[in-house]
Parts: sequence; C-alpha cells; structure tokens
Amino acid sequence: MQSTFSPQLACLCALTLSFTVSPAWLQTLPKKTGTSKNSKSPGCCEELKKLKVQVANLSSILEEMSKKQDDVLGQAVTQVTALEGSIKLMDARLNDMEGKYSEMNSQLGLVQLQAAQMVTQTSTDAVYDCSSLYQRNYRSSGVYYLPPDEFLGSPELQVYCDMETDGGGWTVIQRRKIGLISFSQSWKQYKEGFGSPQGDFWLGNEHIHRLSRRPSTLRVELEDWDGNRVFAQYSRFAVGNELSSYRLFLANFSGSVPRDSMRYHNNTAFSTMDKDNDKCVDHCAQLRKGGYWYNCCTDSNLNGVYYRKDEHNKSTDGITWYGWYGKIYSLKRVEMKIRPTDFKAERDPNRVN
Repeated sequence: MQSTFSPQLACLCALTLSFTVSPAWLQTLPKKTGTSKNSKSPGCCEELKKLKVQVANLSSILEEMSKKQDDVLGQAVTQVTALEGSIKLMDARLNDMEGKYSEMNSQLGLVQLQAAQMVTQTSTDAVYDCSSLYQRNYRSSGVYYLPPDEFLGSPELQVYCDMETDGGGWTVIQRRKIGLISFSQSWKQYKEGFGSPQGDFWLGNEHIHRLSRRPSTLRVELEDWDGNRVFAQYSRFAVGNELSSYRLFLANFSGSVPRDSMRYHNNTAFSTMDKDNDKCVDHCAQLRKGGYWYNCCTDSNLNGVYYRKDEHNKSTDGITWYGWYGKIYSLKRVEMKIRPTDFKAERDPNRVN
C-alpha cells in the first residue's frame, strides 16, 4: 500500500528535529552592536584623571599662596607695631623738647626784658607811673595824668592810682565792676586801651608793656557775689612788645586765693576776637568773648563777659578764676594793678593832697 505524506507535514517534522538535536542554537544568537548606557570609553577615563591632577595642583598652589599671605600679613603687623612704638617714642621726645624750648624761650624773654629794663632807666625825678607819684608824696587814690616821656616814647596817659592797698603805689591796668563796657574788643582797641579809669577799663597792652619794662609786681584782686575778697600776687611780671604779641611772663605766686590760675597762661601771646594767637585749635577769644593771654583755652578769664547776679553761674565765658569758683562762676569784681618790684612804702608820708 503506498504511503501518502504531504509536503507540509514533512517540513514540520524537519523543524522539530532541528530543535531537538541542537538546543544551543538559541544561545548563539548574534549580540546587538549598540553601546549600553553603563559602558565607558577609554578616552573619557583619561580626561577625568587629568582633571583630578589639575585640581590637586591648583589646591596645592592655593595652599602655598595662603601660607605666603599669612607670612606677609604677620610681617606687616610686626612692622606696624614697631612703627607705632617708634612714633610714641618720637612723640615723647618731641614733647620733652617742646617743654625745654618753652622754658628756654620764657627765660630768654625775661632776660631780654630785664636788659630793656636796665636800658630804660632814667633819672629818679621822672614820673613813670603811680609809684613815681607816690614818691612825690601823692598819696590819695584816684585818677592822675602821667606826663609824656620822650625818652620812653610814651604820650600823656590817664591812669587810676591805688595809693592805699598794701602800701600803695599801684597803677591799675584793668578793672571790672559795673559791666557797661564789652571786653570783646579788637586787637587795636586792646593795644591802645578802652573804657574809663573811674569805671571798667583796659589800660592798653602798649602801655602795660612800657610800664612793665621795669621789674614789676602784679596784684589781682577778686570779689564774689557774697562780698568775699581774695587776691593773687606775682613778684615777677612783664608783658612783651607787639612783635611778641604782648607775650605774658609772670612768676612767684602768693596771695589768699586758693589756687594760682594765671600760671597756665604764662608765656602765652595775647589774643583778641580778630587775632588768634592761642595754642588751641579753637579760637579761644571768640569762645570766651574777650581779649586775654589764652592758652588752650583758659584757667582764668578776667576779660570775659560781665554777668550780673543770678546770671553769673550759667556760662563758661564769664569773668572766671578756676582756682576759686571753677569755670562757670562769673565774679562780681576784678582789678589788676602793677608797681615796681623794688617799691618801698613810707610809713608816715607828708600828704600833698
């Protein structure tokens, strides 16, 4: 009997046989040629290594620069500290030199004034001041006229003479007791003088300079608003000429006032509202509203503003003497007067008037 297999059946049998005989065929399928996401090329790794080396080098450089910067900063701090020490030492030496210079200048000024005093001596009959009038037996206090002196170059001068206090013979150079005249005056006014000898006045720096050519004593009388009176006295007093800005020289303090408040003004030039000669940044004559031997600024202000009672303890520009009532209390009365240091009072004078 003849077999009857169809072609389709034969093909199916062959395919089944192939899977049975060689199952590894399924494992030898060709791989895809595409690159996976996690794969890395050799070139990329090399670049990464180079970057790491550069970062390490830069870090090393920065660390080295930071160390050098710290060293430079430390050296700078050391140098600044050394410079500060040198500056302090130089300041101390400069202050010491300024003190010595000021002392030498003061001594030189006194020597020059003493030399001028010896040159300007004339006859004993000449009338220089109130002490000369006293020696001529004028013994009443009041206003006198000093005659002109061609030798000294002085004109006729109206003065107030105190012939009673401590033996008399005093020429009054300043008085504050009424308060009708402002003492905030110009350089010219303080040079020539202003006011009235019977009331408030300033004799004039040029006249004070001339009178103090002879070795002179200064007496400052102070009175408060309760009627208490004290005085300060200096056995060495002189005022320089205008070229020295009428520089003040005084020494040998005594008196009944508790503390010397003129010493601070020794060896200082005179200042006015229009001529600032003080030793301060501030314009002391404008601040204290007077003409005076301001230092920086003042320990006394005898030419300040005249304040009346109940207004006398409210301002720092009044008539003050720090060594008695401090810098705010303005005094009721002040009088400055001078006479020759060698003046001798007579006990029983024969009065002429």
